[in-house]
Amino acid sequence: MTTATPPLTLEEFLKLPETKPPSAFINGEIIVKPMAQGQHSLLEIELCQAINRVANPNKIAKAFPELRCTFGGQSIIPDITVFRWENIPIEPTGKIANHFEIPPDWAIEILSPDQRQTKVLSNLLHCLRHGTELGWLIDPEEESIIVIDETQRLEILSGTSRLPILNGVELEVTVEQVFGWLILG
Repeated sequence: MTTATPPLTLEEFLKLPETKPPSAFINGEIIVKPMAQGQHSLLEIELCQAINRVANPNKIAKAFPELRCTFGGQSIIPDITVFRWENIPIEPTGKIANHFEIPPDWAIEILSPDQRQTKVLSNLLHCLRHGTELGWLIDPEEESIIVIDETQRLEILSGTSRLPILNGVELEVTVEQVFGWLILG
């Protein structure tokens, strides 16, 4: 006779050692995040740098790659999280905290070739249901970006469409410019 293993709780998951690649805890399940490939990595780096270049000097916001955020009963790792400066968790010493137990103000996911769009989209919707203001789902294969606002309204943008940015972050970028970062010539 086989005994069923009781489901893992979020607290139990958070006590487990980190894995490589990292794992998320979504709807009671441990999900291994796919390893980033070339286009995914480059978009992540370029976008973080572009956001931080305009948002850091005046302490408006900060973009983080692959940061674990635990809130709303889940522990997820969006490809990029952007937090308004005043929302970044700080330790009493003034250093940035290691644990972020709040949703990001802006969550960005980059679709990997072996990921399902609906699963990644559900992560973004989880963020938006818990206070995230803006979500992007970047699809390198389609060269499109699905934008979701705080009302959970979706819009698919491509080409020369200007992308909505987190309020206060003075960045102007089009979908075409984002995918132009993939050309190294």
